[in-house]
Amino acid sequence: MTNKNFILLACLFFSLVLSAQNSKKKGKLGKKPNVLFIISDDLTATAISSYENQAIYTPNIDKLAAQGTRYTRAYTQYPVCGPSRASLMFGYYPNATQTYGYVSGRDNVGPNRQSLAQLFKDNGYYTARVSKIYHMGVPIDIEKGSNGTDDEASWTERFNSQGPEWQALGEAELVQNNPYGDKPRKGGNVMTIVKGDGDDLAHSDGKTAKKASELLREHKDEPFFLAVGLVRPHVPFVAPKKYFEPYPHQQMVLPPKVENDWDDIPARGINYVTSVNGEMSEEQEKKAVAGYYASVAYMDAQVGKILKTLQDEGLEDNTIVVFTSDHGFHLGEHRFWMKVSLHEESVRVPFIIKVPGKSPAVCDSFTELLDLYPTLSELSGLKTSEHIQGKSLAATLDDPKHSVRDMAFSVTQGGKSFLVRTDKWAYIQYDEDAGSGMELFDMDLDPKQYNNLAHNPKYSVVLKEMQERLQSKLKEVRTNDLGVDYQTK
Repeated sequence: MTNKNFILLACLFFSLVLSAQNSKKKGKLGKKPNVLFIISDDLTATAISSYENQAIYTPNIDKLAAQGTRYTRAYTQYPVCGPSRASLMFGYYPNATQTYGYVSGRDNVGPNRQSLAQLFKDNGYYTARVSKIYHMGVPIDIEKGSNGTDDEASWTERFNSQGPEWQALGEAELVQNNPYGDKPRKGGNVMTIVKGDGDDLAHSDGKTAKKASELLREHKDEPFFLAVGLVRPHVPFVAPKKYFEPYPHQQMVLPPKVENDWDDIPARGINYVTSVNGEMSEEQEKKAVAGYYASVAYMDAQVGKILKTLQDEGLEDNTIVVFTSDHGFHLGEHRFWMKVSLHEESVRVPFIIKVPGKSPAVCDSFTELLDLYPTLSELSGLKTSEHIQGKSLAATLDDPKHSVRDMAFSVTQGGKSFLVRTDKWAYIQYDEDAGSGMELFDMDLDPKQYNNLAHNPKYSVVLKEMQERLQSKLKEVRTNDLGVDYQTK
């Protein structure tokens, strides 16, 4: 070999080495990228500082949002834990499978349908669940440390994070109607606040972060799909005392109380928990907001611990990270509290995807939670069933201006109440024949949804168009190969 040829080969070798190093530095995904999926519980987009709320500080979620793609118009398919998570994990709309309750959804889709996690498991991944991914009763399953209505076939291993919830030691207060007299707290799905004694590990989410970090360290040398469920800020609002200190309730600013606000909202549109039926004073409303913010801050700190472990273990370069919530939460808007409604605060969720090698971005396209299934499968090179109903968001990671959907669709109340959300309009219809009422809002002029235009003759053309879009969407959703004619049920 001549000196000239040797030099050329040496240059080529070093060029390839340098290229490989640069690819690694840029975070180029390997053949089997890892997935870290973190889902919060009852977290509205209006309570994240990287979205639009500067009254709260969520530094760890904000950091992830600054590194990944932040989706500004992401919507749940059902603003209740069980059906939302079933839709997300199996990739079908609730009305396609009639999954409306506190179940995993497995019974409705059948044994041969892969969940999102099962797809990875069947392709050689270690798949693990820590705490709530499918439905768990909060606080009951958390208190017991039980599996809830989990889907065992999805996981190689699964871990629960038992915590004291509303019975935690500390200063407690019930901030809504208390049928138990002078008792300061109550279990179940009510707004009890506990300024807890002890540190983060005294409560469920602290234990979840610890276990997730342990699993990252233990399985870093094999491809993994790690699903981490954080149960805060779901009621009860429980967190160590230090997380309440930045949020004194006296400084909380409540949403405006509009006179006669409920006059143009159909009876079915009045939420199941309100300041009225909860007999909440203004001080109690402020305490509820402060308790929610403290719970969010505690949850955010656990996100930070998990992401730090990912970084410390050198896993960032080949790990897709997702953060979202199962649905939103009302914090006194229209004097509504909690979820279930199809108004914006209840159905819109934070949604962040960070992929190694992709530039940080903000995407304003409509997206839906069931889009996560085909997105992760495409990014990981895995083949999914052609019948799942989500749409891949992979193109938005290269071009955040790419439009995936021109509308979002959500349902509630047993799949009988519907939301069609377009750029300009939010249309809510109760029952397929609209017999229980309608709501139509101009989201450009009325983003907080105070002026229902459904019965204004000036908007009859818009109303008809939205009704046609709803019927078209329902027909599309019900066209599936699950072997049941759901239109006749």
